Amino acid sequence: MGTDRQNGSLYTKIQGKVAIVEFGHPAGNSFVAELLDRLTVELNNLSENTAITVIVLKSEGDRAFCAGASFDELIAVSNLEEGKVFFSGFANVINAMRSCKKVIVGRVQGKTVGGGVGLASACDYVFASVEASIRLSELTIGIAPLVIAPAVERKMGSAAISELSLSPSAWKNAYWAQEKGLFSKVFDNIKELDKELEFFVAKLASYNPEALEEWKKVLWQGTDHWNTLLLDRAAITGKLVLSEFTKNALSKFKK
Repeated sequence: MGTDRQNGSLYTKIQGKVAIVEFGHPAGNSFVAELLDRLTVELNNLSENTAITVIVLKSEGDRAFCAGASFDELIAVSNLEEGKVFFSGFANVINAMRSCKKVIVGRVQGKTVGGGVGLASACDYVFASVEASIRLSELTIGIAPLVIAPAVERKMGSAAISELSLSPSAWKNAYWAQEKGLFSKVFDNIKELDKELEFFVAKLASYNPEALEEWKKVLWQGTDHWNTLLLDRAAITGKLVLSEFTKNALSKFKK
């Protein structure tokens, strides 16, 4: 069962040295602005929590991992500032994940679209189920995956993001995503996924936290400029979402 809260839900459970962060929204675990802001704050807080070593990022339910941005809020954007603020939400979450002192392990149990692919890309290691197909659908509604592109390209490469983004109606299966580097492990079912995930994070949490922190810095080397880059991309996307093409496209999807 997922949440029925229209502003979404966010819960953190700490088990030993592992923090499990779970987000949810009734519309396919999509993100409204408030939920993005809350996730950013939570990741920043956990980054400074010396009692934990590893973060698991997951979503509610056993179906979609994340449907990306909230269509209702996209439709409601009425000016450039609102557009920039909304897409800055994804920029802030990705930057929080990038700069987090803890290793972040993603649990992707089902389909993920748009911003959800960006979240998976910003994880340091990802466990996925065979049902975890991915899609970058932004071009179908007149925008582009500008904000999440640096994270996706870093993980999968320019050829893979080109293939994904320029075929915005096509789903790529979990094994394709694993081959391209997005997913670290793919499992036949969620039960097997969770069993192996629990073992993996317990082992990871037993390592020297200082070594993990220093190694994560190395893994993300060369991304410090993302603080500015992603916000600049958010402003461009905010402009695109105001286009007549996008407004018409979103109205059709809404119907």
